[in-house]
Amino acid sequence: MLLTLDSKRRLTVPAALAPTKPGDHFRAEFNPEDDELIFRRIAPVGDWLEILKQCPVPMDDLPPRRRQLARRRKL
Repeated sequence: MLLTLDSKRRLTVPAALAPTKPGDHFRAEFNPEDDELIFRRIAPVGDWLEILKQCPVPMDDLPPRRRQLARRRKL
């Protein structure tokens, strides 16, 4: 399949060729020896809340929050 750049230098890939959903991330690499672009899908990170729950450090070890508003610094 041939892809062409539009006037804003974007490539459009048909959905049937690479099924994706909004929010998918890709890493683009250029191979100068073969003169080709390679797009690799980056695996999703996952649910950050579930990852935080699996953290071995309890949340009680965090320092207390400040109750004061931030002061402006004099430059």
